[in-house]
Amino acid sequence: MRKLSLVAAVVAAAVALPAVAQDSPTLKKIKDSGTITIGHRDSSIPFSYYDDKQQVVGYALDICMKVVDAIKAELKMPNLQVKLNPVTSATRIPLIANGTIDLECGSTTNNLDRQKQVGFTNTYFVTANRYVAKKASNINTLADLKGKTVVSTSGTTNLKWVTEENAKQNLGLSILTAKDHAEAFLMVETGRAVAFFMDDILLYSLVASSKSPGDFAVGSEAYTVEPYGAMMPRDDAGFRKVVDGATAKLYTSPEMTALYDKWFQKAIPPKGVNLNVPMSPLLKRVLANPTSSGDPAVYK
Repeated sequence: MRKLSLVAAVVAAAVALPAVAQDSPTLKKIKDSGTITIGHRDSSIPFSYYDDKQQVVGYALDICMKVVDAIKAELKMPNLQVKLNPVTSATRIPLIANGTIDLECGSTTNNLDRQKQVGFTNTYFVTANRYVAKKASNINTLADLKGKTVVSTSGTTNLKWVTEENAKQNLGLSILTAKDHAEAFLMVETGRAVAFFMDDILLYSLVASSKSPGDFAVGSEAYTVEPYGAMMPRDDAGFRKVVDGATAKLYTSPEMTALYDKWFQKAIPPKGVNLNVPMSPLLKRVLANPTSSGDPAVYK
């Protein structure tokens, strides 16, 4: 009798589990644990970072919380708990790949190489790889950096690019590696490095938030296109369906314009700086036609 009761309970539980969750390891894990774990950055302004109250805020985080709302609805779990897990450029991909985090909300470039390890939801920003240097250093082109010391952040596409380009062009660069964007920018501020290679929107944010914004210039040369998306587990069609559905609905709604303006055209914490970066025609096109492509040709 007890055995039959146990079987009946298992069957009942399976029936109660939403159909999509049965087809998705990630949704099943979230359902069973009652928690979704979101990976976030600590200093990727304005995408995902700590404010002056040590609360995690940002453009990417706001988008991911809309995804969380969709997952709550899908699983019929209005009280689903959200756990925030800090990640770095170096740890974010392994933590998605091994299942520690379910969704990563930051400034992560979606490309074909990374898609071999993780999945990406629809693109929410498009930026470019550039450098920042002090104006007094008179750096105007990549060639001007020949033989000098530069820096980039560990685990980034920017570090990979500058390392490869250094060898290809025989630039003789000394390349330092920083644990995060704030540390890399500090190296330029203090003269340990002449230039910091990173996505231009992050460089603009760091300059705007610095003590002397007028001392710095972001290079005019754009080296690579960098589409940002939220990372998620690879080959989980059920989870992708919910996440992509939620992001596509948001991106094509008037709400998206307000969300963008909140982070790029208004004062943001912690210093009340306005980045004053209007939405580009390219981003408008990408948001109007949601895509999770990692092919840079799609973003030209």
